[in-house]
Amino acid sequence: MIKTRLLNNRIEIPSPGLGTYRLGRNDEEVSRAVRHALDAGYRHIDTASFYDNEMPVGKAIRESGIPREDLFVTTKLWGSDILEGRIERAFDESMRRLDVGYIDLYLVHWPVKGRIADTWREMERIYQSGRVKAIGVSNHLIHHLELLLKEAGIMPAVNQVELHPYLVMQELQDYCQGKGIVIESWSPLGSSKIPLLADPMLQEIANRKGKSTAQVILRWNLQKQLIPLPKSSDRQRQRENLSLSDFNLTADEMTDIDRLDRNLRTGIHPDAITF
Repeated sequence: MIKTRLLNNRIEIPSPGLGTYRLGRNDEEVSRAVRHALDAGYRHIDTASFYDNEMPVGKAIRESGIPREDLFVTTKLWGSDILEGRIERAFDESMRRLDVGYIDLYLVHWPVKGRIADTWREMERIYQSGRVKAIGVSNHLIHHLELLLKEAGIMPAVNQVELHPYLVMQELQDYCQGKGIVIESWSPLGSSKIPLLADPMLQEIANRKGKSTAQVILRWNLQKQLIPLPKSSDRQRQRENLSLSDFNLTADEMTDIDRLDRNLRTGIHPDAITF
């Protein structure tokens, strides 16, 4: 069900992971959904300080009974903490709220204009302190990464971006692959604004395979060497979203899905974010 990928610092990351943004209406719903996901077989949980759910995510992990070393926990640094000079404090606060011993992956949630390189230097210091196993970025496009890499001593392990068949971003995929940066896909199944699951071509492929449209999209992610982070609080869908190893997409099917690209975003463009 769950396989792992090696990051560029040789740390293993399970794939797929569970996205937790707006996973529940309150802390108890979040904890319940994460517990169900762990029961279903998820071993990679993605959260962020901005999601305001690190505490219930951590509670579910602690109560799961699963050895900590078998789990992979990601959280993220919010832009206002960068602007206010609170990067290390923000990390410490995430550690306290999660209360799971350590963080596996810490990401810069969004690029902050004029602060990309110096933010990364502070991320490197946190990594070198040994308090996190890997560091990376989120929502960084090629021009953001180029600014970062001009002064980076450590290559980002991950770039987590909105990515799905209507927003393929193949140029960014190729760029990151060339640098050894693993791409994670947030909102891999679209949203109410982007009804991917109703796409006729994806439904046709799903019917041929005897799979759900969601499974086809997630399989497309895996075959493109992406780590999808589907979000679901429904136990059946959580299990379904992990059941991806018993079928493959053909080269033609992969190309057909790539051609659905419309440069269509469900979230904000990374150059338009404000804090």
